[in-house]
Amino acid sequence: MRIRIVDAFTDRPFSGNPAGVVLLDNWPQEDWLRAVAAEVNLSETAFAVPTPGRDDADYALRWLTPTAEVELCGHATLATAHVLYGNGVAPGLLRFATRSGIVTTRPVAEGAITLDFPTAALTPLDIPPGLAEALGARPLSVHSPGPGVADLLVELADERTVAGLTPDISRIGQVIVTAPADDPGSGYDVASRCFFPAVGIPEDPVTGSAHTAIGPFWSRRTSRTRLTGRQLSARGGTVRMEMTGDRTLLTGTAVTVIDGALLAGPGQAVGSQLT
Repeated sequence: MRIRIVDAFTDRPFSGNPAGVVLLDNWPQEDWLRAVAAEVNLSETAFAVPTPGRDDADYALRWLTPTAEVELCGHATLATAHVLYGNGVAPGLLRFATRSGIVTTRPVAEGAITLDFPTAALTPLDIPPGLAEALGARPLSVHSPGPGVADLLVELADERTVAGLTPDISRIGQVIVTAPADDPGSGYDVASRCFFPAVGIPEDPVTGSAHTAIGPFWSRRTSRTRLTGRQLSARGGTVRMEMTGDRTLLTGTAVTVIDGALLAGPGQAVGSQLT
């Protein structure tokens, strides 16, 4: 059984967000999936299974962190599509059945791939007590992006503040922070970072799903439907966004860094159960 490690939302190795990708013929036992995700120990490992009996999907797709299954994941979807297109399995549209409904991918120019994801529902919130202290910066506004994306989308004053954050991870669940780019000539419009310790990810390197909230938030502020986001993690990555009502299109590139054999197959015993 092959397993790939793919760096997503980047055009060069050892940057962007790495995801494990495992293509399966059918679903194995749950504890094996979770054990593999824990062993890979990346922010997400994607597992895909063909769905020949369905008219609306080509594959079923699941995303697991080392400790939990998530509702929506952009970078691991990009990584999976990158592998499938590289295999020549599908030259065009791919449809994935997920816990967040049908999401699709399609190849575009210069090796990039566009993901069609549901737009996050942004609900304004009062600034929670203690949030400023936990982040180490004063929020300008706070929104709920809805289930499957994060607990909070937090607007900060500027890119410098986003880049310099050293939050108290023990006091944060799942938080996206964002601000406009400081330099209009930088090649991106908005900056962000994502902290998800509640699902075992202290800081996610590049988060596609977060941009289903970041894009619409800044689209309303700028009256623009196309924006480019830069996630300011240590690895860094770029996500191009296009807002189309209840769908957000996310475009990026990916690079396969490791292509190897997974020797511990589903038939082998799993030492411990994950919750």
